[in-house]
Amino acid sequence: MANKRPKGLYMLLFLLSTAALAAAIFYRWEYLTLIIPFVCTYFVLALDII
Repeated sequence: MANKRPKGLYMLLFLLSTAALAAAIFYRWEYLTLIIPFVCTYFVLALDII
């Protein structure tokens, strides 16, 4: 039996972190490097690459 992952939750977290990244680009450029790992991680988990 395959281990099922909550892909919908990971996609939602990816979209939220992408929105936070866009907000950081416009408002707080200093926080950009803190948000990028979350965007990449949740994107990979949502597509089930790992």
